[in-house]
Amino acid sequence: MAKGEGAESGSAAGLLPTGILQAGDRPAQVKKEPKKKQQLSICNKLCYAVGGAPYQVTGCALGFFLQIYLLDVAQKDEGVIFCLFPFQVDPFYASIILFLGRAWDAFTDPLVGFCISKSSWTRLGRLMPWIIFSTPLAIIAYFLIWFVPDFPQVQVLWYLLFYCLFETLVTCFHVPYSALTMFISTEQSERDSATAYRMTVEVLGTVLGTAIQGQIVGQADIPCLQDPNGSAVTSEGANRTHSTTSLRETQNAYLLAAGVIASIYIVCAVILVLGVREQREPYESQQAEPISYIRGLRLVMSHGPYVKLIAGFLFTSLAFMLVEGNFALFCTYTLGFRNEFQNLLLAIMLSATFTIPIWQWFLTQFGKKTAVYIGISSAVPFLILMALIERNLIVTYVVAVAAGVSVAAAFLLPWSMLPDVIDDFHLKQPHSRGTEPIFFSFYVFFTKFASGVSLGISTLSLDFAGYQTRGCSQPAQVRFTLKMLVTMAPIVLILLGLLLFKLYPIDEERRRQNKKALQALREEASSSGCSDTDSTELASIL
Repeated sequence: MAKGEGAESGSAAGLLPTGILQAGDRPAQVKKEPKKKQQLSICNKLCYAVGGAPYQVTGCALGFFLQIYLLDVAQKDEGVIFCLFPFQVDPFYASIILFLGRAWDAFTDPLVGFCISKSSWTRLGRLMPWIIFSTPLAIIAYFLIWFVPDFPQVQVLWYLLFYCLFETLVTCFHVPYSALTMFISTEQSERDSATAYRMTVEVLGTVLGTAIQGQIVGQADIPCLQDPNGSAVTSEGANRTHSTTSLRETQNAYLLAAGVIASIYIVCAVILVLGVREQREPYESQQAEPISYIRGLRLVMSHGPYVKLIAGFLFTSLAFMLVEGNFALFCTYTLGFRNEFQNLLLAIMLSATFTIPIWQWFLTQFGKKTAVYIGISSAVPFLILMALIERNLIVTYVVAVAAGVSVAAAFLLPWSMLPDVIDDFHLKQPHSRGTEPIFFSFYVFFTKFASGVSLGISTLSLDFAGYQTRGCSQPAQVRFTLKMLVTMAPIVLILLGLLLFKLYPIDEERRRQNKKALQALREEASSSGCSDTDSTELASIL
């Protein structure tokens, strides 16, 4: 509940003209029988929150480890045979896989959003069937991403195919799950509370993804090749990491981690489906015909607060994605902590998990825009410190724990603010129902497309800098490039995002007014049915 909301009354009678509230002799009915606020139980919120873990567990494993897996692990020790593609995925091909996979993932978000908007309500709801039917196919595709095929000639095509397939299927899970935020309750405070539960579990999901993938893979010998000059930063037993056995053990470790993460995906999906029920707005069923997708898209993309929210978080999310995608390589080659990067990732995510409730309290007390400025900008000093330190493990752990505070804010705030934008849109377009999937799908689209661009550019930059596949050390240019990708580039993007966010118009006062107006609209619809004239007049006044 935002600061000052405790004094709000149950209806918006103080803000709306009596002419609207008295239409059809309904005010007495509304006042005598006020609609009871819809409360979600803790069990409902937890079941809903658990549904966010699969996307984060798999996304974290792919985000942190896929790049280093493609560059150093996904290869066959075979003789030289003429073929179209190499037996190892060099940085150029890895950049193609990462960019095209993310670009395709971004493209599927509005496509899935379109299909969901055309879906009919079923006994299970409109969103749940997508979650149910995509889950088994998604876990198969995910497992095959981490499998090294016996056909080295088509390795690049293999990883590109199953990466794109998995991203398509996980989109069929995540877009309806994200849109489910608007259908678990009609109460703004309940949705905010459920979102806080969700973000806590999602950050915990990243902890699981980091811990499972990092700790299992970290137990295997990391294969690397000594450079010609013999100057290398190596783990224990580096003299034997060149062996085929070591490479195979590492590949098996990635498969084991994939199997464990796939199991978590299934369990979380089952809990979500059994523990959450979709609910329709009282006045949604009164719309005669659903709005067309093209018209809905045009209305959504012309809604000012939505465009400004996307613009602000596009840059800030891109900054954190650059850190995520290059952090493993940065720790391995720039800082020289080849056997510590998985523990550093775990420290960041554990810190983020514990600070999510603190940020939820902060935004309810001081407002969401204030939380954005303080939470996101707090990452800047730690990124600067990361750029300045020189192979000090203790300082690196301190920076990692402190950086987790900003990561928590980056997780919570975008998804906490998007429902406010949708509420604002509903008041201005009261007859444009069924647009929620469009809001969420395009919100994710821009973020994922930016992520694909960042990963593609990052890997290409490493290629141009002279990245050595399976090298125990890297040239100075590669180490410098990694430092820029993880520190200075994210700082610039964060500052740009915060500047753009100044344009975002929904402050706490406007959010409270929207809440009261929507509550009045729901009470009118629940009591005797709100006519089209009343809804239009209400929207014009607001």
